[in-house]
Amino acid sequence: MKTWLVIALSLLVATPAVAQLAEPNAAGVTMGHVHYMVKDVEAQKRFWIDNLGGIEVRNGTLSLIQMPGTYIMFRQGEPAGPQEGSIVEHVSFVVKDLKEAMANWRAKGVQVEQRNNPLQCFVVGPEGVRVEILQNPSTPVQYHMDHIHLHPTDVKGMEAWYEKAFGFKTTKIPMLTSSNLQEINEVPGSRLHFAVEKTALLPTKGRALDHIGFEVKNLEAFVKKLEAQGIKIEAPIRQVANTNVRIAFLTDPWGTYIELTENLSPR
Repeated sequence: MKTWLVIALSLLVATPAVAQLAEPNAAGVTMGHVHYMVKDVEAQKRFWIDNLGGIEVRNGTLSLIQMPGTYIMFRQGEPAGPQEGSIVEHVSFVVKDLKEAMANWRAKGVQVEQRNNPLQCFVVGPEGVRVEILQNPSTPVQYHMDHIHLHPTDVKGMEAWYEKAFGFKTTKIPMLTSSNLQEINEVPGSRLHFAVEKTALLPTKGRALDHIGFEVKNLEAFVKKLEAQGIKIEAPIRQVANTNVRIAFLTDPWGTYIELTENLSPR
């Protein structure tokens, strides 16, 4: 076999493929990323890479932790508060065997919180970042993105808003942790789960879990569509320096800070 072919094949084996985000829905939207504001970015990266199977990839100057179904991103800063107490309470991933995963984390000294449900736990990273982990033996890979959990006072209103703005279809699915059905919004690559609150929670912007992100096709046209619906874009579309990524921001009526991206995945 020619030397150049041997080298090429070895690179294919040794280098992890760049994960692709899920195919967008009819509105041109798919799950993009979850963005945390933290004091120690490197500690957070190590936590996701060493304990949750993340892989660091780059899009120009942007560092992303690649997870099946989404990217995790970090910005250095002093958060105004923890993720708890805001409209987005947590994000969730699934594993094939939760008992095995918990044993591995505890052996590494990772904090694990579990109450009475053998199919659910939370792992706690640096600065108290909490990630829900659910058991789903049918998942094709470990640590696959499952959902983002929001806590509005008006579940029906939130479902309708996300369906109109982003084309996320509302459906009922069996809950992984019980025999009940839960009404959720289907997002390509993820889901939005809703839990009703009696009083309004705080906005996410500036907190430990600062915002969630959706990847869209043709950002300029999509923003115009949102504005025609009366949805305010908080800053003009801009391109991130030294990348081909274009971004825009908005906030939903309940305080969820949302970033829209185009070309987030590394080429």
